[in-house]
Amino acid sequence: QVQLVESGGGLVQPGGSLRLSCAASKRLFSIDAMGWYRQAPGKQRELLAVISSDGFTNSADSVKGRFTISRDNAKNTVYLQMNSLKSEDTAVYYCNANYLGRLYWGQGTQVTVVS
Repeated sequence: QVQLVESGGGLVQPGGSLRLSCAASKRLFSIDAMGWYRQAPGKQRELLAVISSDGFTNSADSVKGRFTISRDNAKNTVYLQMNSLKSEDTAVYYCNANYLGRLYWGQGTQVTVVS
């Protein structure tokens, strides 16, 4: 099993930045891939960015150029740097891990963008 704990959400004004963290209970090199998702009220969960065990990254077109996924192997933590935030970025943000063929999810962290 993999336990994931997200943090870093909060209230921010449009144009602001936040960095979300996802701390994993396993060494990152043992996890095939990790990703960040979000879910706004009344909408489906949306994939934002993924990072593989060898560091390959990919981002959704909707956030490319604004959101960046990265990781710190020493801290077993994956990050999502979010810049130029917009009101439509308001959602609960989740990280997940693909570990030995199973998906694990964190509890989510709320991001609210409001002026």
